[in-house]
Amino acid sequence: MKKLILIRHAKSSWKFNVIDHERPLETRGLNDALLVSKHLLRSQLEVDLVLCSDAIRTKKTAEIFNNCLKIDEKHIVFNHDLYDFEGSSLLKVIKSCNNSVDTLMVFGHNHALTYFVNTFGDRYIDNVPTSGVVIIEFNIDNWKDLKQGKTLQTLFPKDFRELS
Repeated sequence: MKKLILIRHAKSSWKFNVIDHERPLETRGLNDALLVSKHLLRSQLEVDLVLCSDAIRTKKTAEIFNNCLKIDEKHIVFNHDLYDFEGSSLLKVIKSCNNSVDTLMVFGHNHALTYFVNTFGDRYIDNVPTSGVVIIEFNIDNWKDLKQGKTLQTLFPKDFRELS
């Protein structure tokens, strides 16, 4: 069995005159990432590897989640191929993951994430929101054999804002 935790970067800011890859997070993004990561902590997941797009907004989102979840930074790898918006590079990166990794966490971008969860999960999600988490379990031993799995859980900021 393999478990995949997909996380869309937090809400980014358009205030700065920077290229897309360099956009930072806005305050709401910082708050939502912390809020959702605290709820993800309750799932008590043991993450073997974290793969993250090398864009500024995904790196900062990953930092917030990893600090909250107390994931050792030696398990974190930044990968420019995850700076993907349509999904083919995301799929290729996941399928090439080492099979010793049972629980993989990936920080990425839309529309790649929404496409992926609707292709490989068993629950339709109209749009994975910023700071959104989708956990899918696969009945496989090798990542290269990726096929449709079971969507175990979604954690979206709107589900928790009124609770905090």
